[in-house]
Amino acid sequence: MSISNNQILELEKIAQRIKIKIIKMLTVSGGGHAGGSMSAVEILTSLYFHEMKFNPKNHLDENRDRFILSKGHASPALYAVFSEIGFLTEDSLWTLHEIDGPLQMHPERGLCPGVEMSTGALGQGLSAGIGMALGARIRGKDFRVYVLIGDGEMDEGQIWEAAMSASKFKLDNLTTIIDYNKFSLTSSTTETMPLEPLADKWKSFGWNVLEINGHKIPEILEALQQAKEVKGKPTIIIANTFKGHNIPSFENTAASHSVSFTLDQVRETLKGLGCDETEINTTITKMK
Repeated sequence: MSISNNQILELEKIAQRIKIKIIKMLTVSGGGHAGGSMSAVEILTSLYFHEMKFNPKNHLDENRDRFILSKGHASPALYAVFSEIGFLTEDSLWTLHEIDGPLQMHPERGLCPGVEMSTGALGQGLSAGIGMALGARIRGKDFRVYVLIGDGEMDEGQIWEAAMSASKFKLDNLTTIIDYNKFSLTSSTTETMPLEPLADKWKSFGWNVLEINGHKIPEILEALQQAKEVKGKPTIIIANTFKGHNIPSFENTAASHSVSFTLDQVRETLKGLGCDETEINTTITKMK
């Protein structure tokens, strides 16, 4: 894979804008799932702004690559990406969590353009991704399927049933990424249900396994490229991340899972992400 430093810098700028939008959305809405949204940003940025093929003017183009956010509570990150693409307007982001709005706490297909599957009930996204990958094969289509799962989500038995199925059917058009931020809802994954040796588990299920830093865009892009080159088996990318990445008060804690920010936390986080005082104050005036 060849990608220039300028391209990497541009992707990093996009990721920063997405993180700013997430913090603003959660500030305006009064709270929400910050931790798992911020840990996934570089992954989503790499997929949507470099790797995946899709038509920004037609989110239902039949030849598009498919992406499933199986850890549906990270929807703010996905919505922010969609606003950058043009599936959503930026103004619509400030309707996050409104009862009659398109941007629900968990993404809903048919309500928000670009959402491939209604998720939130954890464990189901990989099974759906397998169906899409099989569908591509049956129809002679060359689109790829990408599924992002959470580490806490791997406590669901359905994940491992799907893991067996994907390798049985040799789905080399399927790439799954684990947002391995080491925390679930209330505690560390080690405390709740130890996952290690994680790479060995997936290898034993017949998957091609890659392990990366999930906040380093060059590493993400290299892994996605390697996944495309593997034949006869699906690929799992274990992306080591920090829950609540770039939120000083909550980074790398279970407490970042769902957050209602104080005024000082909003200021501190947005300032750290490069926002000026005018932008910060405009956001704060919208706090609920």
